[in-house]
Amino acid sequence: MPPAPPDQGAPPAQRKVVTRPGDRIFKALTVGSGALIVVMIALIGVFLLIQAIPSLVDNQANFLFSREWNADPAALAFGVLDLLLVTVFSSIFALIIAMPISLGIALFLTQYAPRPLARPFAYLVDLLAAVPSIIFGLWGLYELAPALAPVSEFLNSALGWLPIFATGSSNLAIGQTIFTAGIVLAVMLLPIITAISREVFERTPRMQVEGALALGATKWEVVRTTVLPFGRAGYISASMLGLGRALGETIAVLIILASTNDAFGFSLFDGGDTIASKIARAAAEFNDPRGAGAYIAAGLVLFVLTFLVNAAARSIVAGRKEYE
Repeated sequence: MPPAPPDQGAPPAQRKVVTRPGDRIFKALTVGSGALIVVMIALIGVFLLIQAIPSLVDNQANFLFSREWNADPAALAFGVLDLLLVTVFSSIFALIIAMPISLGIALFLTQYAPRPLARPFAYLVDLLAAVPSIIFGLWGLYELAPALAPVSEFLNSALGWLPIFATGSSNLAIGQTIFTAGIVLAVMLLPIITAISREVFERTPRMQVEGALALGATKWEVVRTTVLPFGRAGYISASMLGLGRALGETIAVLIILASTNDAFGFSLFDGGDTIASKIARAAAEFNDPRGAGAYIAAGLVLFVLTFLVNAAARSIVAGRKEYE
């Protein structure tokens, strides 16, 4: 007589999950570390806000739209607009230079370079991120600025009718302009954008690449139809992270840019200060809380701006299954 079939409606056997003490400790450490980062960011924002409020209350100028900057505690009148414009203008200029170069390097390393060459070349590019900012600043001031002076004068004479190439507030022969600072920032952004873009392009599914090659596609057609569409979001996200890095750069910009009292004229040949370099330049004046509060208020604007840029970069990648 054959055995009776098993009861199909019987619930499956429940397997008891054993949680070891080491798992609980590791989970607590990881959750605590993640929570600590969130708390630290929130505390930094709260600190900046608390320190800035007294000076903002006593401020005699429109903080967001005035171009005047007077942090003298006896006559507080400070506006962040000029600093914000120089910060964003120089960073976007650097990003415009760095993005296509980084894209070319990342595609070369992942799609064209032979493996024995790609690995050491990638290490060299990554080493740029280890160079201190002050070294970039000194290189930009003493080597790059004199070399770019003839280029600046040519662009000013040939295209000076365009506001972006108009005669600025800095001496073109010296080269301490946004033009020089932007190129130095672009070099500093290259390892960030290249490294992330390279990692994204390397994750392009091999089946898609081999399928395109099997259909007779050239190498460039493979890159255009498979690699770039797959890595577009990651490349844009990497560029946004690089922008956040440029917005907060301090020492290199402080060394290169010539400080000026003239209003920013949207020219690459202007001098001036970014928010970060303005704070660093006036660090010796932070004796009075009201005067220091003006610079802290500017730092709060930079903090919020950088946070929004990084959040935008994260939102671009979020939800893309290929990057999870």
